Amino acid sequence: MTRPGRAMGLASLASLPVLPLAWFIALQDHKPWMSIAYLGYLLLVIAVPGTLFWRRLTGGTGWFAVDAVLGTSFGLAVEALIYPVGRYFDIPLAALLMPALAFGVYRGVPRSKLPVKATPWWAMAGVMVAVGVVAAWFVRVGSQLIPIDGPAALRSDSDAARNLSLAGELAHHFPPQIPYASGRPLTSHFGVYDHLASAHWITSIELDVLTQRMAPFAFLLLTVLGAAAVGVVLTGRSVAAPIGAGLTVAAGDLAAWPWAVDARLFNDSPFSMGWLTNPSQSFSTVLMLPLIAVTAMLLRRKPTQTRAQVIGMLVAAGVLIAAISATKASALPVYAAGLAAAWVYLTVRARRLNLRALALGVGVAACYGFTFLVVLRGKPSGIEFHPARTFRHMMDVMTARHTTAALVVIAVVVVLGWLLPAVGAVLIRRRVPRDPMVLLLLVGLVSSVVATGLLYDSGQTQVFFVRTGFIYGVLLATWGLGSLERKQYYVAAPGLLIGAAAIYWGRYRSEDSCTGANCFGQPLVVAMVIAVIGVGVLCLLFRLKRQLWAVVAVAVVLGLTVSPTLGSLKEFASPALTAYESIAPGGIEAARFIRRNSGPGDLIATNVHCREAGVDRCLTGSYWIAGYAERRVLVEGWAYTQRVDDSYAADEKVQGRFWNPERLRLNDEAFTTPTREVLETLRTQYGVQWLLFDERLATPPVALERLAELRFHYGTVRVYQLYPRPTSSTPCPTQTPFPTGTQTPAGQPSTPGSFPTTPGGFPSSPGGFPTSQPPSGLPSSQPPGTFPTSQPTGGLPSSPPTTIPSRPAGGAAPAAPTSTAPTQPVNDAAPAAPTSTAPSRPAGGAAPGALRSTVPTQPLASSQTPGLPLSPSTGGLPPSQSGFPSTQPTGQPTSQPPGTFPTSPTPGGFPSSQTPGLPTGTQTPGGTPSPNPCASQPGGFPSQPPSQTPGGFPTSQTPGGLPSSQPTGTFPTSQPTGLPTGSQTPGGFPSSPPPSGAPSSTFTPPTPPTSPHP
Repeated sequence: MTRPGRAMGLASLASLPVLPLAWFIALQDHKPWMSIAYLGYLLLVIAVPGTLFWRRLTGGTGWFAVDAVLGTSFGLAVEALIYPVGRYFDIPLAALLMPALAFGVYRGVPRSKLPVKATPWWAMAGVMVAVGVVAAWFVRVGSQLIPIDGPAALRSDSDAARNLSLAGELAHHFPPQIPYASGRPLTSHFGVYDHLASAHWITSIELDVLTQRMAPFAFLLLTVLGAAAVGVVLTGRSVAAPIGAGLTVAAGDLAAWPWAVDARLFNDSPFSMGWLTNPSQSFSTVLMLPLIAVTAMLLRRKPTQTRAQVIGMLVAAGVLIAAISATKASALPVYAAGLAAAWVYLTVRARRLNLRALALGVGVAACYGFTFLVVLRGKPSGIEFHPARTFRHMMDVMTARHTTAALVVIAVVVVLGWLLPAVGAVLIRRRVPRDPMVLLLLVGLVSSVVATGLLYDSGQTQVFFVRTGFIYGVLLATWGLGSLERKQYYVAAPGLLIGAAAIYWGRYRSEDSCTGANCFGQPLVVAMVIAVIGVGVLCLLFRLKRQLWAVVAVAVVLGLTVSPTLGSLKEFASPALTAYESIAPGGIEAARFIRRNSGPGDLIATNVHCREAGVDRCLTGSYWIAGYAERRVLVEGWAYTQRVDDSYAADEKVQGRFWNPERLRLNDEAFTTPTREVLETLRTQYGVQWLLFDERLATPPVALERLAELRFHYGTVRVYQLYPRPTSSTPCPTQTPFPTGTQTPAGQPSTPGSFPTTPGGFPSSPGGFPTSQPPSGLPSSQPPGTFPTSQPTGGLPSSPPTTIPSRPAGGAAPAAPTSTAPTQPVNDAAPAAPTSTAPSRPAGGAAPGALRSTVPTQPLASSQTPGLPLSPSTGGLPPSQSGFPSTQPTGQPTSQPPGTFPTSPTPGGFPSSQTPGLPTGTQTPGGTPSPNPCASQPGGFPSQPPSQTPGGFPTSQTPGGLPSSQPTGTFPTSQPTGLPTGSQTPGGFPSSPPPSGAPSSTFTPPTPPTSPHP
């Protein structure tokens, strides 16, 4: 690089800090560690390896900044192909191998001798201006379209829940099944969900934040930067970079009608509702840009290219084609149409077959065929041949005047708006003879418009063809404007402003809705008149030559396609919300409770099937349980399960009957007329472990309270857990509510009895233990030999939802505490809940904003938990409430030899038949203990799990199961010899057995040096 080139490169680097600044500004509503984690993951796992792959395989483009942008997109394609293989072999962190693979390619593939050009500072600065606009738009508009917390999250009118459920399915299973209707393979494109699942494992960021905030913003940035990079490749000039970035942000449709701006079928730019709510579309565009670039490098046949470089380009193109085929069904057909036209053009001009284009075509056919036969399993998409049906649907959305004239006007205006960017091809100057890329882009754009006009789907998925073609039009306009000479930009810039002013004035002069006969013609006429007058005045005022008139005219036409992106910055966007709550109040917290207390293989049954509760005919498109729980659901929703691409339905109606009526009948009987036989069939035949009941649909049956264990109740949602049927030989079945053999994000299997924690339902360390505790299981700030006096705050929300006391299986359920909160937060931390009859927390361990107990308070003994009655004889805790079970119904201690521990809970003693920290008695809401015949098992573990708060802690225990405060001298200052000393999980289970095994019921520790216990 020469000295001027080095100076120019250093000057261009001065504007690069805009990227991280824009990143943190756009994601300012989230915790800083999330933004840092995802940005670091993109740089170290995706961008750096992807750039090495790209430069070694393709030889580079000659601009390092261009290679870095295209290489980042290429890294996403590589990750989308690596993750399914790793997930299949139970290695979800397989993407971490990409740096090592890139280093191997870097060392093994020879380096290209192509000279590196410097990017001018003004070009880089122009691109960064577009990046700043993207960040500002996302803060004020994009981040408001899909709410992820607060009451608005319950009424989201988008595919957010479905996207979340598919991401959760790919995070835990491969090959994937339909997560919201378990039992059938997933017949949908899942490439983007591979990226979301991989990022979830590596960064531990919640899937809803990844799916609806961070990944969409990253895709927007990569689309803008990618269009700038491909513009430089096509034109060979740095001036194309800011032009491409600016047109991607500002260009759109010929939306002269103000009511068309808000419609989902209009404004089909990357900043539209249709892109943000469909991550597959955004991801496919990000991957399409490097594919167009490598196609241009292949078909232009530079004389300096060697055979090895051509093979490397074909490999890079093959990776991108394979990733796109698994991402979006509408992407490859548009590219294939343009590629076929380019192949015919090259073959006819050279009078021999063009093998490079032919090889690309074979790769497209092979990948598309593999996706159709293997991924989609040969099932059709549901798109039918219905000419003009798309425009008729637009007319239904826009106006009540259903006339032929209105249909013709709408069709003509919409088609012209989609095709207007192609006008930029008039200004293109080809850099190489017989350059086929103009024809490829032009035919790709036209084919997308034709496909949208001729095909139709009830979910409007045919519109994604023209959304794919949008980037083709932007590249054509970029190529045309980037081919101008320096003096011509002085007249092109005013022309763009004239076109934008004309279309905005037309919208301003229009009514807010179409109610009259002239509602379609008036805004267009006003815009056209202003545009013509502007062109004439500009040309006559500056006395332009005839050849510059064409430049001005094309610039004005391109200005007419300006989108409402900049206009939407003036006010905050209001999210698209339904008039009803599509997610039950308390449902998000309930689903996350199941996620924390279950394994990836657990199955949920529910009575929720419709988006709107309590209606006779509805859209069976409920997906939120599978999304937030990240667990499969037996039967939740089944709308669009056989669609290739999912989208909205204008009329929410039943999309067909469920394909397994017997399974649906059995599922619904569990919530309407439950019996032991029905629940056993669900548990043994289908593997159901959890029941989620929505009280908006019906009142919980009394039998369900008796046959299943109520584990969670918040808002209108109840969560039950199923256990094996009691037998005559085993009247108290062993219950194992904790996942066994599951895997944490660190790749280590968790041991039985460990609690999965968030984010993602996984522990923060490979061992599954809190990182703030030493190996002994006690807080680091606690003196040796003492017990903690307060609970850890990391796993508990500031105010948990209503907690359900545990009870014996098959026994009568205690009166469940009720909650009057109609809504709940989306995040794990719940808001302050109303007064509940649930027992209060131990002394010293109450979290701020905890539930208030209605049990009358009384003076506490030194060993008593607040809210629990005193033992009548000892003045301490009742035997079933202190965490130490008694072997006598009355709770009176028996006589013990000196130096031994009593078998009932004396104020300072351990029970000999129970592992410390595990309650056994059933507790009523008032705090009165009830006898429990299934109190303990031979191993000393309870026959059922303690009731838990969302953090996973028993409601009446400290993490170790010990009272939070004790009188002096009641507990020994050091742990008796023989008791487990390993770290403990929040439930009180030892993380690993001591060398001598767990203490048995006959275990007698040595006599302590102090005086005998009272």
